[in-house]
Amino acid sequence: MSIGRTAREVMTIAAIALVCAAISVSPALEPVRGLSLDILTALRWKMFQSAPDPAASPTVVVAIDEESYRAAPFKGSPTLTWTGEIGRVLTAVVDGGAKVVGFDLVIPTSIETSQIPFGDGVLGEKVRGFDRDFLRALASASTSGKVVLGEILRGDQPILPSPGQRVAVRQQQNIRPLNVQTDSDDTVRRLPLTFVVGDARISGMALELASRALGATPDIEAGGNVTLAGYRIPGAVPNTMTLNFAGGTDDIPTFSFADLRGCAATGEKDYFRRWFDGRVVLIGTVLDIEDRRLTSKRFATGGDGERHIPRCMHDASPPAAAGIKGSMIAGVYIHATAVNNLITRNAAVEPGRLPTLLIALLFAAFGATAARVFRPPTAVLSFAAVSALGLVGATFAFTHALALPLVEPFAAGTAALAAMVGLRFAVTDRDRRLLQKSFALYLAPDVINRMLSSKKLPELGGETREVTVFFSDIAGFSAIAENMPPDRLMALMNKYLSDMTDVIEAHGGYVDKYIGDSIVAVFGAPADDPDHAANAARTALDCCARLAELNASSPVFREHPLTQRIGINSGEALVGNFGSRRRFNYSVMSDAVNLASRLEGANKFYGTTIIASDATVTLAGEDFAWRELDEVRVKGRNQALKIYELVARSDELSAPQQALIKAYGDGLAHWRAGEFHLAAEAFGRSAETDRPSALFRQRAEQMTRQPPGGDWDPIRTLQEK
Repeated sequence: MSIGRTAREVMTIAAIALVCAAISVSPALEPVRGLSLDILTALRWKMFQSAPDPAASPTVVVAIDEESYRAAPFKGSPTLTWTGEIGRVLTAVVDGGAKVVGFDLVIPTSIETSQIPFGDGVLGEKVRGFDRDFLRALASASTSGKVVLGEILRGDQPILPSPGQRVAVRQQQNIRPLNVQTDSDDTVRRLPLTFVVGDARISGMALELASRALGATPDIEAGGNVTLAGYRIPGAVPNTMTLNFAGGTDDIPTFSFADLRGCAATGEKDYFRRWFDGRVVLIGTVLDIEDRRLTSKRFATGGDGERHIPRCMHDASPPAAAGIKGSMIAGVYIHATAVNNLITRNAAVEPGRLPTLLIALLFAAFGATAARVFRPPTAVLSFAAVSALGLVGATFAFTHALALPLVEPFAAGTAALAAMVGLRFAVTDRDRRLLQKSFALYLAPDVINRMLSSKKLPELGGETREVTVFFSDIAGFSAIAENMPPDRLMALMNKYLSDMTDVIEAHGGYVDKYIGDSIVAVFGAPADDPDHAANAARTALDCCARLAELNASSPVFREHPLTQRIGINSGEALVGNFGSRRRFNYSVMSDAVNLASRLEGANKFYGTTIIASDATVTLAGEDFAWRELDEVRVKGRNQALKIYELVARSDELSAPQQALIKAYGDGLAHWRAGEFHLAAEAFGRSAETDRPSALFRQRAEQMTRQPPGGDWDPIRTLQEK
């Protein structure tokens, strides 16, 4: 059973789309797949996101920042000596109403355990009790479940808080992992929800903080899915949540640890209640050399620690700190964002593998179809337009936390577009190109394109259309041919016909045929052209100008300068395929063609170059300067018609030409009025240099000497073709 051409094309498009879509979701694109989230985060921030309200964030960050390291009493002190002040700030935050405080840092040792020799003992013995205030603050907060220390899981050698801290917070009851998940490009886009520690599965830091803030225990399923307070946490990868970063700066309100320490020391309890009541608090470092990560926010980052909230130790907000600008952010903001996502239930939702495949398949099918239907530049532009619309739509969807894929559809569509273009070039369009290239020497390009588009062979028959016929001939060609060797004559004619054809086709004309030195061309067919008469007139003037250039510049033409005669006529004609059932030509047939030929021949009598019918003059418009030559009957026609000489374009008409047209018009008016003496005088003003004027002066003088009878007819009959 044979398969039709259309069915084969559909099957080809489907096969290309399916292969390209499958490749786009294969592991081969895994290293760049995460770019979809990165791009969406950046675009949403730039297109839709307004400045976040610090008061609306469920989570805040207490940052151990550069200011803290420069401020007293911390300047010049090792961080191990900061524990007492950390405890002071922790107590103030908890007393201020914080729901829970998480440590996004690990203090694995204590100065009290130092074995560094000091005096007659070791340093640890000399500072025994140094961490007492810190440990008391931890113990007090852990009693009500308001503190969670961080740990870093690392095989069988985890990084844990110091033994004293672990005891103070009741061991694993208030310690949770800080580990994050990185993609193959070392970028954090997802966060593990739970971890296995020993024989138990426990929540990660973010899930633990969110569950305590909400007062709900997470429901952890065996397959890794987690539900918190009725919110089934979405995750394309089991046991993870996809982070939904807001983008920009100050999306998480940040407080300098140094400022809060001073605030706690002065007993500013109202400040802590105003900013920490009901909040989740994360304490972590915000430095340019510690714990900085690439995230899906990497194209939409700002300066870390830029704050637009009032400080405790100053009456007014200071200028925003420059922060650390770049593509990386401090790790504490990863966990803070995760907590916000969990509490506000807006973790990013990534479609699974099957929906992604279907979206990629849709784009691939469009790319392949566009490449099959349109030319490559148009196909590329159409695919780019659809991709841009898809990008805007995906960005809008991301404002509702739906992270539609970008990389897979674009990759699949681009690959399908390229594959179909290559297939067309190598196979599908090979016959079409051969046909166009070969038959372009015989047929008009528009005829070939219509035949290929219809997928039908040409048939005998035609249609009636209004066209303008252009007929040109070389004056005295027989004499030139007799005096030239055949090879030089062929070179001369090929050059002449080629240049004239270029001019004709440049104005939208179609060369119907060459008859020796004659050219028959049509304007208005096969391609529609509402300005066919004007374009034919422009062609006639430009052909004359081009021939003048050839006569002046070409050695062959200088030896045998050519003069051409052109006839132009407009009217209805039958255009189409004429001939026998086995061989035919696309041509034009009507009395309009014969009349154009007669007008070309009339130039020989009048000594002119371009003659057009009154129908052409009427259609051509006012862009041209015409001279009405005469009213004639041509051989083979009984009906008289007015004929006109095309002098120039209207804006190029010279003063002598204008004077000639005026004098000739006056003479023609006297002639038709029977005022032969006055006509002879008018024509005589230019008879010495203008052959039509000389012919009419001769006729007028004859009529003056021998006046005609009452049945005098002012119409001239031309006997020659």
